[in-house]
Amino acid sequence: MAARRKMRTKNKPDQLLSEAEVDSVQNTSLVEQRREQICDAALELFLEKGFASTTIRDICARSGVNQASIYDYVANKHDILRRLLNRVWFRPDVPTLAERLENHGELSFQENVANYFHDNWTKKRQGILLSYRSVPHLQEDDRKAMRSREKAIARDLAAQLEEMTKLPADDPALEIMAQVIIYLAAFGPMRDWLLKTNNETTLRVVSAGVAAMVDQLAKENKT
Repeated sequence: MAARRKMRTKNKPDQLLSEAEVDSVQNTSLVEQRREQICDAALELFLEKGFASTTIRDICARSGVNQASIYDYVANKHDILRRLLNRVWFRPDVPTLAERLENHGELSFQENVANYFHDNWTKKRQGILLSYRSVPHLQEDDRKAMRSREKAIARDLAAQLEEMTKLPADDPALEIMAQVIIYLAAFGPMRDWLLKTNNETTLRVVSAGVAAMVDQLAKENKT
């Protein structure tokens, strides 16, 4: 199945979560260094203990940043979570499937899907785990921003699937299929304790299954 070459809609999911403006330290290189230390330590702890069970004291002890000065670099624990999600979940180096289909029309649909899954299961592994585990602890504005971004990603993919299958734009199968594909992108990191998700066989089987489902929708539309 050939991939589309031009997007029909532009719901570009480029918004990030709002990070607090903390500017008490003027040395920008020091600020970035300390924030990286804090975020690296927090990511390990949030994945090990969970967001609610991790304290600022824990983060300071793991990062080496003094508890008396940590608020010179971040506002609070929620600010740390926002910065982490922006870094490991909203990764600019991991395109959405809709972006891949738009920019890599020389590849088959199945090849684009396989590349999409591979990058999500490897590069975005920590981001996926963090996002799913931290959703219950997100503040309402952050939850809305996450939901808005995910809806935009699904709409763009549904628009690509509409072109490929020739289904009517209001056919609910398009959004359902888009959501299934996006869900499968999170399958690997959430289940890799049972399955080696970087295995080429896994990629081949799952991407072939997705391609077959989309192809079936297109065939049903022709009958």
